[in-house]
Amino acid sequence: MSAEVSADVWLPFRADEVPGLPEGLNYRFWDGGPDFPADPADCAFYVVPYMKGADVGVRPMAQMASVRAVQTLSAGVDHVQGGLKSLPSGVRLCNARGVHEASTAELTLALILASLRGIPGFVRGQESEEWRSGFYPALADKNVLIIGYGSIGSAIEDRLAPFECARVVRVARSARTTARGPVHPLTELPALLPDADVVILSTPLNEATRGLANAAFLARLKDGALLVNVARGAVVDTEALLAELESGRITAALDVTDPELLPQGHPLWHAPGVLVSPHVGGSTSAFWPRAKRLLAAQLTRFVAGEPLENVVLTTD
Repeated sequence: MSAEVSADVWLPFRADEVPGLPEGLNYRFWDGGPDFPADPADCAFYVVPYMKGADVGVRPMAQMASVRAVQTLSAGVDHVQGGLKSLPSGVRLCNARGVHEASTAELTLALILASLRGIPGFVRGQESEEWRSGFYPALADKNVLIIGYGSIGSAIEDRLAPFECARVVRVARSARTTARGPVHPLTELPALLPDADVVILSTPLNEATRGLANAAFLARLKDGALLVNVARGAVVDTEALLAELESGRITAALDVTDPELLPQGHPLWHAPGVLVSPHVGGSTSAFWPRAKRLLAAQLTRFVAGEPLENVVLTTD
């Protein structure tokens, strides 16, 4: 047993709710409340509260002088970036790869199908007892562009496979080859956008992707294209998107927005051709058991002194 035994571990779940946790650690329950469960200086393994916002997640980090690992329960880690500079060197930041892929991919397909087939209009028609028949776009025979081809992007393509798309094109930070075909680098994006009928954003938020879908990006989309954002709201320039939506040239389905939470009265709520879901890509019944399995496995490695999985970076 390594020297990690008896270390404090901060969890957003009570320890008795997480099967398989290793013995010998001091588990402290903290889900973002105003009072810390113990002295942050004694925390060796910090699991960031889920969906509590950046201000909450980073609040104890400046005091965590003994922390060895920070584990998010999200695929993205942008919400804790502001706290990393205050951590000691050698701290491993891990994300929740493997937890959200299925749920986020499910929602992505739901948003695409609902938007193309006019489901929001059918719901409004049912409420007003209107029979809104007609011809609607299908996903079949469409060209789909996935921007951000990590584990979530790959899971989205898995679920696109039965829908008889004409073509699926993959884009990531750098070029590579996968079993499904080539992945294009971001530098090729301007040439790829005009052919896409459906553009899916599933990229992390970083300096290269903040504002990626700006006015120039959107202008390259063909008339009638659908933009789907399951990444982060700030990947899209909201003002530029509103201008395109108001013109009626493209449509959008957004699980994330900028700003977020989307305030009452914001024009994005009622822009033509937009479907908004309230950042629920990962928050499904599949989250809890998968997140708990991840934590049990990571902490078992931590106690044994083995390498952690999903390490995104190590602090200097």
